[in-house]
Amino acid sequence: MRRFKTISEFLQFRQLPRPEHPLITVLKVETVESLKLIEPEAWCYDFYAIGLKRVANAQEIKLKYGQQTYDYDEGILSFVAPNQVLRLAIDKNAVQLKQSGWMLLIHPDFLWNTPLAKTITHYDFWDYSVNEALFLSEKEENLLVDIVKNIQQECHSNIDKFSKSIIISYIETLLNYADRFYHRQFITREKINHQILERLEKILNDYFNSDDLITQGLPTVTEIAQSLNLSPKYLSSLLKVLTGQNTQQHIHEKLIEKAKEKLSTTNLSISEIAFELGFEHLQSFSKLFKTKTQLSPMEFRQSFN
Repeated sequence: MRRFKTISEFLQFRQLPRPEHPLITVLKVETVESLKLIEPEAWCYDFYAIGLKRVANAQEIKLKYGQQTYDYDEGILSFVAPNQVLRLAIDKNAVQLKQSGWMLLIHPDFLWNTPLAKTITHYDFWDYSVNEALFLSEKEENLLVDIVKNIQQECHSNIDKFSKSIIISYIETLLNYADRFYHRQFITREKINHQILERLEKILNDYFNSDDLITQGLPTVTEIAQSLNLSPKYLSSLLKVLTGQNTQQHIHEKLIEKAKEKLSTTNLSISEIAFELGFEHLQSFSKLFKTKTQLSPMEFRQSFN
């Protein structure tokens, strides 16, 4: 894995001039030569990287977003946090892409002793995968470009006692707009989101109708997200916006639905039902069931008599 500890180290690798400020810089994508990788590589930064790329000849390529493929050229915004691993693979036969846009690189040390140092990790999109990037309208893109230009201008200006606080305020504004746009994307990409919900329902149904519950217990959020080719955080954020419940709550809802079915249609003991639903201890099953239904499993069964 190729690790970049400083912004200067990354710029040197990409054959670019040293940054004017060692802890923050703005790059124009068109000034960076396209990568030519013989073998796939894994990269890791020790700094934050926010990038917006627009591909002029997008009609010649296909853009992957989860399991869906798109061929339009809206600006795509992505977020990479320190210590996250990027895996890069480039088709040897790929066309030479005409890319434009920018990258904002921020070392955590730049945020030191500011409120943003504590709050920056609260934005969910740092945990989204690159293939869960944010699609922008032209108006949204122009708004963010203006913010980045202001950051770039401050970095180029003579540094004074106001520079850092002004740049920090611009970064916070950029992150807040990105948060708003992600939530907009969850709502407006109706067809794709509906397909994800359908696939989620099928995965949970297949799992709860198999012997996996007995042998492996309840599926984890990570396992479900991997089955959908999404990051756990992105899936939970999407479901929260669309249904009001996160992934864990969806799993529990499916579990309670299955438990109610067994309690009302079989003569299995409650201990046997708990075992078939993947619980090692009856108390854990009973507690969860009562939390979700306000009834104990026995009270629910007796309500049918």
